[in-house]
Amino acid sequence: MVPMELSKIIITETSDHQIIVLKERQGQRSFPIVIGLHEAWAIDRAVTTPRPLTHDLISNIIEGLNAGIVRILISDLRNNTFYAKIILQQDGSTVEIDSRPSDAIALAMQKNTPIFVAKKVLEEVCKAESEF
Repeated sequence: MVPMELSKIIITETSDHQIIVLKERQGQRSFPIVIGLHEAWAIDRAVTTPRPLTHDLISNIIEGLNAGIVRILISDLRNNTFYAKIILQQDGSTVEIDSRPSDAIALAMQKNTPIFVAKKVLEEVCKAESEF
């Protein structure tokens, strides 16, 4: 796993596709992930909505189960789609929950949780970008 940080958020309100960029904490590699507008707002502005967004619901469930978020992992890239996991600690056990990267990253920003990417994912996206 490679420690990452949110480097940039590109919000274009006239588009359905927004971009967040994750960058290595102790390196130069970075890569973009396309997300939705509401998720981008939630990550960028910690927007409070009248009804909970998905990441708010997840946070409420985690708290209700007396669990804590250990880390977020961008775990896979298949068919140009990123996959993520929310790693929880509950009663001394580790639990991995599949998640959309946007919800996982929104949770990480909300809870100040570390973000990691699997080495194979980082190598794959950096290789693909260098080919262009």
